[in-house]
Amino acid sequence: MRQPIARDNIVGAAFKILDEAGMEGVTLRKVACTLGIRAPSLYWHFKSKQALVDAMADAMIVDVARHIPDGQPWRQTLLQIAREFRIAFKARRDGARVYAGTFLATENVLRVGEASITALVGAGASVRFAATTAMDLVYYTMGFVIEEQSWPGDGSMEALGEAFMALAEARFPHCWDAREVWSEVDFDTRFEQGLGLMLDGIELRLARAP
Repeated sequence: MRQPIARDNIVGAAFKILDEAGMEGVTLRKVACTLGIRAPSLYWHFKSKQALVDAMADAMIVDVARHIPDGQPWRQTLLQIAREFRIAFKARRDGARVYAGTFLATENVLRVGEASITALVGAGASVRFAATTAMDLVYYTMGFVIEEQSWPGDGSMEALGEAFMALAEARFPHCWDAREVWSEVDFDTRFEQGLGLMLDGIELRLARAP
């Protein structure tokens, strides 16, 4: 008698398809074919593609905020969490897109949220501010990585760059002055700068807290 397929095996097969074909390539039919089973067999674990995507999103963040050093300052904790999210998203093709639009109540999600909120409350933030800030941190990282993973690596941006430069030189002087910035493709530096701006703003808000 054939053993029922394990949930983790289904998620693993979905990730394999994701890495090969991207988000649009992940379907229950393709996952079933990869596993050598019929699609209805998957419905025991996942009633829809979204349910499968939710499980994939949860699996991606299994290591985020897993090891927060005791007594670590709040800023370092948020830096750690954001960086670990970025690593998790980038580990899979379209990883950030997989996570976007998922709303999960899982051990992994609550662990990450608890770590962020605890760090901020310990620094004097209200629970409300800490919770919304924890979400904003994820939104920033997710949005950034979506753009990062969408960047074409086929040289097609060169023609766009030429058009940008010509238009900037002709009509937009500040964009022209910043032309070297526009042409740089340094996602690590940009991510850290944006993250630093967020944390600076949080620090200012904490300083104003009653």
